[in-house]
Amino acid sequence: MSSQDNQKPWRVLVTGGSGMVGKGLQCVVKEMRGAKEGEEWLFLSSKDINLLNLENTREVFEKFQPTHVIHLAAMVGGLFMNMRQNLDFLRNNLTINDNVLLASHEIGVTKVVSCLSTCIFPHEAPFPLDESMILLGPPHDSNYGYAYAKRMVAVLNRGYYEQHGRRYTAVIPTNVFGPHDNFNLADGHVLSGLIHKTYIAKRDKTPLDVWGSGTPRRQFIYSVDLARLILWSLRDYDEIDPVILCGDDEAEVSIKEAAEAVKKAMDFDGEIVFDKSKADGVFKKTASNAKLRKYLPDFKFTPFDQALKETCDWFVANYDSARK
Repeated sequence: MSSQDNQKPWRVLVTGGSGMVGKGLQCVVKEMRGAKEGEEWLFLSSKDINLLNLENTREVFEKFQPTHVIHLAAMVGGLFMNMRQNLDFLRNNLTINDNVLLASHEIGVTKVVSCLSTCIFPHEAPFPLDESMILLGPPHDSNYGYAYAKRMVAVLNRGYYEQHGRRYTAVIPTNVFGPHDNFNLADGHVLSGLIHKTYIAKRDKTPLDVWGSGTPRRQFIYSVDLARLILWSLRDYDEIDPVILCGDDEAEVSIKEAAEAVKKAMDFDGEIVFDKSKADGVFKKTASNAKLRKYLPDFKFTPFDQALKETCDWFVANYDSARK
């Protein structure tokens, strides 16, 4: 039975509702009219709910009585933050995910869609990665804490289905970027860090310093596109097993290509310098969108250059208030 068959008016609770993906979802629901008549959407941040505390999580869920949950909240950070704090990433994310799913089960939430990451895949898995490979080996050492915690969401979802009949699932996006990202220079994501560094290099008339060799390759997905796909997964994706959300093969770019694209989008005419003394992280983690395309063969992703320009323009316009 599809979650759409539930007759109760939908009340959708979004954890991590003030983050980059949460803001993208707000855009899709409100500005792009993704909500249906009669639906109520609740976007909660860490100010509204402490997901590390089970009792507070239960209290908030009991207060709002959501019928559906989109679980975006997590302890997140860039490569170097993960390397420094693997234990913290493991313990905190295990707790957050367990609390959200338990509270959802206890009040009878119809469906939960959790957001995972391609870092959950085994380090030595063959490419392209697909949904069957998640548990076939250890993840990369650089972020094993976050990866194992996110893997357990898929395991929990299977358990809630087999033991209680709950239709809880998860999506696995590739590297997400967009407005409202964390643009912290040391601990932000790849593209957001490049955007902030380019802003400073342009302002100070200095070279753009890129950590690493520039050779690793990444698949990026625009936060608004991800939000559109999360909404689809909430309404129409009825499998318990996760689905990878990413663009087609040609969307994969090297860090060097990404830096050059940011340089163009930011109208920066300075030099790009690669600091090869810094770690590259995983060389590539190419994922397959074959399962997604089976469901949505005609889904149109925002072109990378357009999405990057929109993100850069947002950062420049909101520099004083952006997370950095």
